[in-house]
Amino acid sequence: MGASLVAMAANAPQQNFLGIEVHLPGVGACLATATASKLTNLHLICHDALEVLTNMLPDDSLDKLQLFFPDPWHKLRHNKRRIVQPPFVELVKKKLKIGGIFHMATDWQPYAKHMLAVMSAAKGYHNLSSHNDYVPRPDPRPITKFESRGQRLGHGVWDLMFVRQE
Repeated sequence: MGASLVAMAANAPQQNFLGIEVHLPGVGACLATATASKLTNLHLICHDALEVLTNMLPDDSLDKLQLFFPDPWHKLRHNKRRIVQPPFVELVKKKLKIGGIFHMATDWQPYAKHMLAVMSAAKGYHNLSSHNDYVPRPDPRPITKFESRGQRLGHGVWDLMFVRQE
């Protein structure tokens, strides 16, 4: 519903934020909250993120791309539907500026391990974790409703941050 995106935009008025979401009620809720907060640095697109990245954003244009709590596709036969796959990681790298950050978070440990494996195998990225695994939740990332739910259920939360090097 965009609460964390609105919070990040409100806390960093000097930065522009672009939210991409296909769930129309979520976009509406985010727009309502952003409007009530009088934010001018938050823009939303109601469209498929892969199409937006591929066709609407220029290469080398993003300082940061955030992917928080994407669908983990729990069943093994559905794992191929996870958004964090080598082709997506390459697309993100093209869109990030050199030095740009790809920040992911999940409350599903098998997906965290998958994300780490895919990102570790990708060329042109450097893991910002000092142990080449996960980073603590950065202060600018608000706790999302998915994270709160995960904490209530006893799940951990894993943040991954990789910088584009080439």
